[in-house]
Amino acid sequence: MKVKSILVSCYIALCGLSFPAYVHAEENFVHEDVMQNLQEGDKIALLMVHFGTTHDDTRALTIDAINQKARAEFPQLDFREAYTSRIIMRRLAKRGVRKLNPVEALAQLKAEGYTHVIIQSTNIIDGIEMESLRKDIDQMRPLFKEIRLGMPLLYTPDDYKQVIDCLAEKSREKTFTILVGHGTYTPATAQYAMLDYMLQAEGHSDFAVGTVEGYPTFDNAVDRLQAQKKITQVQLVPFMFVAGDHAKNDIAVDMKEALEEKGYKVTPLMEGLGEQPAIQQIYIDHIRFILQHKQVDIVKKKKDYANAKD
Repeated sequence: MKVKSILVSCYIALCGLSFPAYVHAEENFVHEDVMQNLQEGDKIALLMVHFGTTHDDTRALTIDAINQKARAEFPQLDFREAYTSRIIMRRLAKRGVRKLNPVEALAQLKAEGYTHVIIQSTNIIDGIEMESLRKDIDQMRPLFKEIRLGMPLLYTPDDYKQVIDCLAEKSREKTFTILVGHGTYTPATAQYAMLDYMLQAEGHSDFAVGTVEGYPTFDNAVDRLQAQKKITQVQLVPFMFVAGDHAKNDIAVDMKEALEEKGYKVTPLMEGLGEQPAIQQIYIDHIRFILQHKQVDIVKKKKDYANAKD
């Protein structure tokens, strides 16, 4: 068991126990350090999963940046990467750049003898991309001793609070800031509304959240702006991990022009969330948490409840 002891010692020394205790609700997780469960011959990897982008400029500042940070933070985990957008992967392939999807990346890890995989996505909300990723993982889970999946940027109320604190630093005097998220057609769009609500509850009345394809809509955010009678300057901020097509077209062109037609002076901030060190750190904290905590199987939990004595 010498290999296991060395791995655990390195893990404790390099990672410590510095993650916030409130990262996730304790009811949904139990403390179980995956590093302490490794047996001789086991191999563990960290798989970072991104939606992806075809824009080299924003990829270098976001995806590549957090990949580098994850490698540095978790040297005891062999690093791998996957993309989930098949459209982006197809377009990159035409340029000679091949990215694996999650199933392909896991199949490769299995072929290389890995037994444990920690997966962390850079998704913003727990929406259809997370749902798709979980289905990919379930398909491959029987091939490994264990796969653990970290949570997206926004999961617990404390995640929202940390994100809001980070976004508040982007505020400008006498300027209204509209955060523009991608949005979704599923009930998961309520997570954007929660962010908007918490911004107001935290006293950030000069912020509003809108989305390209969900609720709150961009028009909802503009209504909030117009209620601020003395505001003439607007800052448009992508609430997206990368500043790609939506940022460069929908936000920097269409939304900017729509606001200018209403008489506002508009400044698009072409910066993806993934560029901000504080945002990157939330993802790193999620990885550190899932290394030491295992998510509760809700089906098993309900069976235990059914068999328990009152």
